[in-house]
Amino acid sequence: MDDRVTQVLELYHERLQTEQEERRAGIHRPNSERFLAVGRRTGQLISILARVLDKPTILELGTSYGYSTIWLAEAARTSGGRLVTMELEAHKIAYARDMAERAGLADHVDFRHGDALDLIAQMDHGIDFVLMDVWKDLYVPCLEAVLPKLNPGAIIVADNMRVPGGEEARKYQQAVRAIPHMLSVPLPVGTGLEVSRYLPA
Repeated sequence: MDDRVTQVLELYHERLQTEQEERRAGIHRPNSERFLAVGRRTGQLISILARVLDKPTILELGTSYGYSTIWLAEAARTSGGRLVTMELEAHKIAYARDMAERAGLADHVDFRHGDALDLIAQMDHGIDFVLMDVWKDLYVPCLEAVLPKLNPGAIIVADNMRVPGGEEARKYQQAVRAIPHMLSVPLPVGTGLEVSRYLPA
């Protein structure tokens, strides 16, 4: 990881630290202004998983302000792949794009603005890695939409399985574990992950 990427990640870490301090002080930003990022350990893990794939097509569902985008774009550059990231809010895409440019990773990222289900439907087959980090009621519909487009061996990582968790997280875990040829395990990393690999016969 080069200095430009490291410097951008540190900017994110400073912002995340500020938000944590604000919450402890009783200051609550609206969700549209919060980073809602996956966190450092989850960022490291998704980067490790994406890097082991050969020239992967990586799909990020929920760009937000682009923290996980940096980790995945760096993995795409290292592995010779590309990242497609999807976000509903245009101002978040603009912020994420600027940070990717600062990190020297913008050429490896395809930013797409709109509804995740509509955008998934427009994608070609051949997805190798998926980060699921949208609103929880979209997890199962997004899983169903992306499943026919997965390459054998594709990895899916779903965030926020423990925090906030809840009924929608349980529905997602049940759905992904019920798919034939899908191996899936929960991991106590960050706010909780469900990591799955699609291995059709």
